[in-house]
Amino acid sequence: MAGINLFYQFSNPIEKQKEQQKAQKEALIRKNYDQIYAHEAAHKAAGGSLAGSIVIEKNNDGIPVGGHVDIKMPALNPNNPQKTINDANTVIRAAMAPTDPSSQDYKVASKAESLRMQAQAIKNKNVGNKLDYNA
Repeated sequence: MAGINLFYQFSNPIEKQKEQQKAQKEALIRKNYDQIYAHEAAHKAAGGSLAGSIVIEKNNDGIPVGGHVDIKMPALNPNNPQKTINDANTVIRAAMAPTDPSSQDYKVASKAESLRMQAQAIKNKNVGNKLDYNA
């Protein structure tokens, strides 16, 4: 009798369907995780010291659905506009590093570009103030 039960257990179509669904879910988890991690790892690598840790977000079924890397957006420093420019350039590179930037990535890059332009204007003004036009 044990042989019959064992045969039934392995040939049960419902069990096979559950196993297939489980395998499909595991494949989806791996695929999503790999794609999301690669995207976020590109941000992290390009962001250097301004980038935080990689966070992978999952839905209620445990399937990765998104992620993020916090990045420290520099403050406009009128006393050192070049540092602001350098940091803003790093943020732009980090935001645009993945091969498939998201709409949020474009927003971050745009904000950093605006900051970079403000810092560049301050730098240009400071350089203009230091020129001796009477020389």
